[in-house]
Amino acid sequence: MLDRFKNYLNKTTETTTLAFFRLAFGLMMLFSIVRFALYGWIDKMYIKPQFHFTYYGFGWVKPLGDFTYVLFFICGLSALLLAIGYKYRIATVVFFLSFTYIELMDKTTYLNHYYFISVVAFLLIFLPANASYSVDAYKNKNLAFQRIPAWTVDAIKLILGIVYFYAGLAKLNSDWLVDAMPLKIWLPMSSGMPVVGDFLNQNWAHYAFSWTGALYDLGIPFLLLYRRTRLFGFVLVVIFHIFTKMLFPIGVFPYVMIISTLIFFNSGFHEKVLKKIAAFFKLETDRFINGKVMMQEASGWNGLKLSFVSLFLIFQLVFPFRYLAYPEELFWTEEGYRFSWRVMLMEKSGYTQFKVTDSKTKQTVLIENSEFLTPFQEKQMSFQPDFILEYAHFLRDYYIEMGFTSPQVHAESYVALNGRLSQRYINPDVDLAKEKESFKHKTWILPFTDEIKGL
Repeated sequence: MLDRFKNYLNKTTETTTLAFFRLAFGLMMLFSIVRFALYGWIDKMYIKPQFHFTYYGFGWVKPLGDFTYVLFFICGLSALLLAIGYKYRIATVVFFLSFTYIELMDKTTYLNHYYFISVVAFLLIFLPANASYSVDAYKNKNLAFQRIPAWTVDAIKLILGIVYFYAGLAKLNSDWLVDAMPLKIWLPMSSGMPVVGDFLNQNWAHYAFSWTGALYDLGIPFLLLYRRTRLFGFVLVVIFHIFTKMLFPIGVFPYVMIISTLIFFNSGFHEKVLKKIAAFFKLETDRFINGKVMMQEASGWNGLKLSFVSLFLIFQLVFPFRYLAYPEELFWTEEGYRFSWRVMLMEKSGYTQFKVTDSKTKQTVLIENSEFLTPFQEKQMSFQPDFILEYAHFLRDYYIEMGFTSPQVHAESYVALNGRLSQRYINPDVDLAKEKESFKHKTWILPFTDEIKGL
């Protein structure tokens, strides 16, 4: 076993595959940042709101006022430099830090593909993606290599495989497979689409989409891994993501996944694309075809880097299963739900009314949430317990400044999950002002009155 592992570490592959991924990923990120700015979302999401929901342990990450535009500019510029491979290591670190800071500024905007981008950007810091077809390698021949360790490419493939396969595992539950929920709710909303619109109202179509989606996520990594099924798998990737883009408002995620899965193709494809791009810009590419092989022995600095990357990948394999440490239904409490590749699995809506009471005078105020939150923030807050708790703490602090003595904060909350009738969500007798955020189970979430079987 040890010999096989050593042989694998000594296995090399063409640098063009990682270079192609670097260029494609960087340009997609640049496009995403520019798109975000042009739609006016920087102002709408980060500057105008007077309150921002933060991730536990990252309360210090806040929007920077008008300097938030500068942060986005730095992020976009670093994405461009990452793409062309100029000052690659610095550019990648800056992109990872700036993008992740943006991601952490307000968890209201949480999306799985934002997390995917941060994970990949972090991984790229340790990979030699600038060893070919980069400005760095073009200017300094000592940085140019024709072959690099195969594990540097396989690490990216593993992350993509985790995203798909874990998304498939998450669909193996009774709501998705037995009740076709929440697609039974969502698909009829797109029944106005040409050609396929009429089918989206049909019950059989809801089940067909549900089962096909689960099988697709579970099987696509393996179809892409094997040469004989790779092209078929990629065609499925394109069809699946384009169709989901037409059905759901999920931003650039479909394009990111389509472009990223091209890393599974053989290096000959990547080299042809890069040569055409180089020819367009009249760049000399002979220096990249130099026969040099980058070897990374499992010792010294290289060994430390390899060990760190290995631990990072193991963490990615294990972390999504942390929900098993919590006692209640995952979809109900959402404890361990985020950062686990659970993509579009539930339709959840809620109503939460807060009541703030002065402990001394017993003066009580019913909160109008729209005075403090945007409509999008209020919607997200209404059914997510960590949002509810953080907002309750905000109200406590706000009313302390207004002169209240030790204000108590209680919530009347009702939530509906995947077409079920709404039920009371938060224990109304619990003073949320005194509850502390932690990784422990939130006992003030009332039990789910139904059962969802599966993973």
